[in-house]
Order: sequence, then C-alpha cells, then structure tokens
Amino acid sequence: MKRAGTLRQVSDLSDFSRGHWLRELLCRGEEPSHVQPSPDGQHLLVLQKNGPPPLPRVVAFQRHSIAGADLERSWQPPQPALVGLLFLQSPVVLGSWVLAMVWEHGRTEVWHFVVAVGWQLLQTLELCQGARARIVSVCSQGASLVWCEERPPLGAHSDVSKCAFRFCVCARALEVGEQGVRLGTVRMVLHNSPEYQVLASPQHIFLVPAAAGFATTSKFLLIWHPEAAKLTITAPSAGFIHSKVLHSSSESDFRKLLLGSVGLLSGFTPLDIHTSAVSNSGGLLLVTTKGAVNMVEPDGTQRHIFDLEVDSLAQGSPVRLKTFGSILACVLAGVLYLVDQNSGRLIEKEVLSMKEVHFLESPGEEDSIQLLTQAGIYSFSFSKPEDSSRPEPCLVEMVFEEACRYYQRRSLSSSKLTVEKLKKGGAFQAPVALAAILQHSLHQKQKPAQGLQDTYAKLLSAMSLELQSYMSLELLKTCVVCAPESEVESYCKELVEQEVSRILHSDMDKDNLAYLNSVFASFPKAAWKATRSCLQLQQNGDGLLVARATPEVWKKVLGGPQLDDVGQNGMVPLFELICASFLRFKPKWLPSFVELTQQYVGMSWAYSSKEGPEGQVPLYKRALGVLARKNKHSEGDNEMELELLLCSKRPKAVLQALHLLIRLKRWQRVVEVAEKFSKLSPLLNKEIFTMLLAEFAQHRELDPYLDRLWPLCPAELTASDILTVILQHLPHSQEDPVPFCSEGNQLTVGLLKPLLQRVVQRPSVQNELYLDALQSPTFPPPTPPREH
Repeated sequence: MKRAGTLRQVSDLSDFSRGHWLRELLCRGEEPSHVQPSPDGQHLLVLQKNGPPPLPRVVAFQRHSIAGADLERSWQPPQPALVGLLFLQSPVVLGSWVLAMVWEHGRTEVWHFVVAVGWQLLQTLELCQGARARIVSVCSQGASLVWCEERPPLGAHSDVSKCAFRFCVCARALEVGEQGVRLGTVRMVLHNSPEYQVLASPQHIFLVPAAAGFATTSKFLLIWHPEAAKLTITAPSAGFIHSKVLHSSSESDFRKLLLGSVGLLSGFTPLDIHTSAVSNSGGLLLVTTKGAVNMVEPDGTQRHIFDLEVDSLAQGSPVRLKTFGSILACVLAGVLYLVDQNSGRLIEKEVLSMKEVHFLESPGEEDSIQLLTQAGIYSFSFSKPEDSSRPEPCLVEMVFEEACRYYQRRSLSSSKLTVEKLKKGGAFQAPVALAAILQHSLHQKQKPAQGLQDTYAKLLSAMSLELQSYMSLELLKTCVVCAPESEVESYCKELVEQEVSRILHSDMDKDNLAYLNSVFASFPKAAWKATRSCLQLQQNGDGLLVARATPEVWKKVLGGPQLDDVGQNGMVPLFELICASFLRFKPKWLPSFVELTQQYVGMSWAYSSKEGPEGQVPLYKRALGVLARKNKHSEGDNEMELELLLCSKRPKAVLQALHLLIRLKRWQRVVEVAEKFSKLSPLLNKEIFTMLLAEFAQHRELDPYLDRLWPLCPAELTASDILTVILQHLPHSQEDPVPFCSEGNQLTVGLLKPLLQRVVQRPSVQNELYLDALQSPTFPPPTPPREH
C-alpha cells in the first residue's frame, strides 16, 4: 500500500525559457485554459483563451533553457480559434514526436522541435473535406486524429431537430515520414449526430454529449472501438449497454443506430456530468455536480470510486483529474485528494496554499505527482510504510471500517458514524474485541503473546479455525506475489478455489457477489474448477450429472441478490455466473445442471412460493438469458436453447421448443418430443397435437410420421374438432382450385382418413358415462310390485 509523502518544490520555473512570463501570468490570477506537457516532459504548451493580453494565444516553453526558435501563435476573433494541441509519435526516429495544432476550420499545423534549432513547421494540412465544416472537439489515438465537426445545413432550416443533428465524428490517420506528413482517407464514425466531446484512451474513443445538447441525446454515452468497428451505447447509471458492429458507412447514421433503443432511452434521466477525463487504465472518469467520481469502463459498465467533500459543483468550478498508476489525483478549490482507484480509499487529503493547479506528466517517476502552480512545480512522492512486514494495522482498520458500514445501515440516527467515534465510544464492543484478537494472533509468531481478556480468550478459541484459514489464505497470497512466473498459475488456482469456497459458505450480499463477478472475470478457468469442486459436480456410471453439494451451498447458488437487485454495471447473480462457466468450459452439462437446480428448488420451496428463485424468473429462462448474452454465437446455440427448454418440462417451454424445431424443419425430432411430452398432462397433449395437426394441414413434411402422430390424438377431440383445425390452417392458394394438382403437396382425404376412422370408432366419453345403463338386461326396467 502506498502512502503520500510531503509536498516539495522541484522547480521555480526559472529552468524554463521565458518562465518569468508564465510566473507573472499565474500570479496575476490569469488561469491558462489548457496546459499540455510534451511526452518527454521537456516542453510545456500553455493555451490562454481568456483575460489579458487581449489576444488569445498559445506559447511553448522549453525546459533547461534549450536553445532554439520559440513557438508562439495568437489569433484575433472572429478568426478560427485553436481547438486542439496534440502530440503524435513519429515513426522516423524512435521516441520522437511531433506537435499537431488543430484549428477550428480544420487547418492542421504539424510542428517538430529540433535541438539547437528550435520549433520548425513541417507541413500545413486540411483535416476536413468540407469548406464550411467547423471542428468542435479533437483527440489523438496512436497516429490517428479523431474529431467531431459541425456541418451546417445548406439552407436555412426552421426545423430545430434537423439543425441539432448536424454534427459528425470522423477519424483520419496522420503519417509522419521522411518524405513529409501525409493524411490518410477520412473514416466516418458517426454522422447526423448531436455535438460530442471526443476523448481518447489507448484502445477506445469516448463520445461525451455536449452540455448544450438535446435532453434525449444527453442520457447516454457512446464508446467507439476502432479495431472492432463497433459502437457501444451505454447509460451507466441505468445499467443499459448495447453494442452494434458497423459493417458499412450507412450503419453509422446516428438515428439508425438508436432506432431500436429510443423507447428505452427516453425513460432514463439525463447524465450528470460536470468534468470528464480519461484515466491511464483506459476508463472514463466522470465527476457529477454532486461531487461523485465514477469510472466508466470501455465495456460500458460503471463503478463508483469516491465522493468529493462538496454539496454541489457550479458549472464554472474547475476540477482537475489525473491518474498516476493506481492513484487518482483530484484538485478542487485548492484541496488535493489522492484516492486509490481500485478500492476507493482516500490515501491523502492536502490543503494547498494555491488554488490554480495543473497536473504535469512525470516521465520515469511513477511514484510521484507533479503539480504546476504560480510558485513553480511541486512534486508529491509516494513512499511505502516504514514497517511493511506488519499487516495488522491495515487489517484492524478494515475491521473498524466494515463495522462502521454495518452499524450505519442499522442505525436510525442521521449522524455519520466514523472509525474514530467507533474506537472511542465504547458502545460497540464487537469490532474492539475482533481487533484485539487479530492483533494478538498476528503477533504470536513475531513476539511473545500478550495476555488477552478472559472473554476474548474464549472468543479466540472459537475463532481459531477461521483465523487459521485466514492466515493460510494470506500466506497463499504472499506466495502468488513472490512466486516465479511458472508457478503463479498453480497458486492462482488454489487461491481462487479457497476464495470461491469461502464466499459460498458466507452471506451472499452485494459486495460478495461483486467480488465473485470480478474473480470469475479475472480467473475464469480457475473459478470454473472451484465451482465444480464446491458443488461436487461429476458424472455417475450412467453418464448423468450429479451434485453432492450441501443445502446451504445450493441456497447460496439460487438465493442471494437477484437480477432486479444487481442488474447494473455488468454484475450478474451467482446462478448466471455458473451458467456462463458451463457454456464456456462444459456446455453439454448446462441442461443437466439446470435440471438439478430445478429438482433442488422443488424440494426446498413450494411451487407457488414467490420467495424461491422459481417464483421470480424460471431457472431455464435465466439460463437462456446467459446463452443470449454470449459474445460469439455458434451453430450449437440452437441445440443448447432446445435442451434448456425441454429440461424445464414446463408446458410453455415445451411448446416453445416444438416451435423452434418446426422452424428448423427437424421433423423426426418434432415427433420424438411430441411422443415424450404428451404423456405429462392431457392439456399439454392437446396443445401439442393441435400444433402438429396445423402443421400437417400446411405441408407434407409430416407424412412419413403419421403412424406415430395419430396415436397422440386426445380422447376428447372429435372428428368435427379435427376438421375445424384442418380448415383453419389450410394454405391459401392464389389460383382457382383444380381437382388434380401437379405439385402433389396438397392435403387429401386419403391422408386424413386413418385419423378420422380412429376417432369415429373410438367410444365417446358420453357413451362411457351411460354404458352401465345401456347394458342392463331389460329396458325399460320392470314395474315394481304393488302393495295391497
């Protein structure tokens, strides 16, 4: 774990060329609109749009007073403004780069810095194809430029909606070679769209809606995946994610892209975005107006990181964001926050003496953060704890933090419970006792054990097995960290198995479920083997799948948070996780597993109970949902869907399976399924036979199986019922009917005759009711004798 050290000054800006101008500029309170350091940290570009001097300008500063020509450009409104300063890698010399200055009307100047010569203009290019285009946002990814441009309509449109969708997002390669600079062909990413701010990560492009956009289009983000030619629509707070592969330029039309999702998106609330930035891990950092910092991953999921200590953020309040490794640095109103991105833990909070702060790159210094202020450049260095061999303070702190969350959820008071209050209050003894026991146990091997209270000693004896398990788990984690690369995989398998087993034997809340989701995503094969071991899944001698898991484990698999509770941010319930593992590693076992779970549900919950898993969404439908969410679909998916429907033995699922088989024209399997499931209930038998009779009326594919089909005819079906079904489903002919058809695919009386004879010769239900009366020896019965 890293801890932040003290803030120290590393430069007073005197080592920069014309550093006095920047110092004076900052001292006068003129905040630069944009500060862009070069990749090697030797140059600093400052873009000044507002305030004196009256002309907006961009100035480049060289560090260590490198000699050469300076770079300074200014412009006079209404001349086109500068919209982007981008550093691109140059393939000519390894580690070299060029600067692209992109102007509003599309003109792009490519500059190169040469030692002892200074800044040189390599070439001026036209980025946009249309003369009336106006660039509103631009970013770079590798050697490509991606921008959002406005294309005003040719005529004066009165329709506001047409004027709103006048933007497009384009991409173009910018190649720097020995012969000069060359632009590639324009690639249309999105057209007829609203205005977007484009932000680039190493592999993806985030499209954030502009603040002045329409209410409907400001409810979601777009993520472009250049390598896969795919666009992802995501409304992170609502848990909506939809991706579409763009096979052609016609599919990149914004309105066509949203055609299937407009109704769903209209019900979402607009995005609350105050500040956005891209992290070094490739995610999109979003700060809301309430001070919440969230991370949107490239797959469209969102997770919360941290809450800034502010009630609300005004539109003009600057928030600076920058990630350094796993540390998120944030400056707001002169306060520096250092937060662990993975856990959301606040590492350090430092009140700065200056309010205007810009983050700089720290090449070669991953354990430090550099800040540009009016007094110079300052560095915040990370250092490890002095005694890193003693993990107990961190563990004890986690105990109190978990206790705070636990008691806060159950408290009726509005006051916030903190770790300090918990330690000093004395009202809650459980965390104090657990902390004392943990410190005692972890110190035993290092120094003589100190005496525990009698109550704690009894609790320690009761917890000895759990503590032993925890210690072995911590030892295993240490082995994973310190092991050579060849042994890491085996240690990871053992670690995942212990973690999955531990969670399946503890309370399945949202936190544990989120942790399991991450384990299954990071170690899919090890998690699959751990699941098999915990459920004791194996095949018996007959080839059938059996599970010898305890009822408690089954309840964890089928109970816990369900899809309605966790259906956001890509997190899924445990049953769906296990089904996905079956599909990936042992797809043939999935129907048998669903059947096993249904058997357990039938023994544990009443059929109509809404508390059990079957009372919400049937298990076979949940498994079908996992199948539908597969990334790559194969030919065997239809067979898997069929088996999942049939293994449920539910009437609707059986009928759905028959419809699927009929659509696939697998007639022999149709008849086999009909023969098997007609025995389950008379009502299902009637539904199946009526369906197959309708198919028989429309084509001749079932003719070879009529001798197996007719015995399925229900007893209550009469000849008139059969003829009614036949007449309702006869195919309609466009031509006049003729007595003899050359095609030979029409229904004839001869084909239907065996079924009608079978029905007519069968005794009716009414006759069976009065059979005893009809078979009496005399009819009518004799008159009873009179009594005199």
